[in-house]
Amino acid sequence: MAGSGSNVAGGLARHVPVLVHSVIEHLGVRDGGVYIDGTFGAGGYTRAILAAANASVIAIDRDRTAVANGAGLVQAAGGRLTLVEDRFSELDSVARKFGHESGHELVDGVVLDIGVSSMQLDQAERGFSFRLEGPLDMRMAGEGPSAADVVAHASERDLADIIYQLGEERHSRAVARAIVKARADKPITTTQVLAEIVARVVHVRPGTIHPATRTFQALRIFVNEELHELVAALEAAERVLKPGGRLVIVSFHSLEDRIVKTFFAERGRIAAGSRHAPVIESPAPTFNTLTKRPIVADDAEVDANPRARSAKLRAAERTAEPARVGDNDHLLPRLPTLAAVMKGR
Repeated sequence: MAGSGSNVAGGLARHVPVLVHSVIEHLGVRDGGVYIDGTFGAGGYTRAILAAANASVIAIDRDRTAVANGAGLVQAAGGRLTLVEDRFSELDSVARKFGHESGHELVDGVVLDIGVSSMQLDQAERGFSFRLEGPLDMRMAGEGPSAADVVAHASERDLADIIYQLGEERHSRAVARAIVKARADKPITTTQVLAEIVARVVHVRPGTIHPATRTFQALRIFVNEELHELVAALEAAERVLKPGGRLVIVSFHSLEDRIVKTFFAERGRIAAGSRHAPVIESPAPTFNTLTKRPIVADDAEVDANPRARSAKLRAAERTAEPARVGDNDHLLPRLPTLAAVMKGR
């Protein structure tokens, strides 16, 4: 499995991916299997899958830089790795493109690591981090409205709702008010300027998180429509997994984990009647949950990789029942869409 200094397909792994041993265990990686890594990033999970068995991987990333950086791993994998630039919400379409459409051709496992990668945070020009001065961008795919566009166009109310719900920032109203006041004088176009605005109204104890942490997180999630992408990816995985196939999700945000937990619960639930009401007809379960509680990193992993502190892994196994068709918007927080904000609804 991938590890610091471990020779895995493609050479030395660039970092140790979070909960990698649990990911491989719950995917049930086996010889001849086909697995989708929907969030390729630096290739940590892909390397681990390739090292665990004589399996094949279809890896997806919406960040073209990550795809370009993975060219060496594709070459070293000797035909066992296909790397595609796309959104993980389209993973079923990607799988169909490579012949995995029905029956025995469906895939054996899907893994998703939700959120921003350390590579993106470390690139000042991407504008993800308040630690580095750069343009207020935050777009994973480099297209569509940026964080600067949202900050410039969103109403004070919408900004407050976005920052409160996606960042869980209890000072969201004060932050939104400060942003609207500041942008009236001068456009907010850099990470440092926004961080300074937030720091003037959010006060934290020394040694804790930066005052702008939650605001930046909220804007990143909103700009990239990450929660919508997650729900669509869960639905897509349901369509592309064969019976017995495994879906493994690693999340770092309570909203993401709640969506995954609810999705697995609903897909595994059979509605029951009572002595006061008849039995309710409901679809048969499409997943059996493998993790009753989320798996978290132990102290040793957290010490080695602080990012693992907030990671939660949930996994489920596909049944033979047909994928469900329906609206899963109830899994999402009630917020304006990115398009609505840009139109100044």
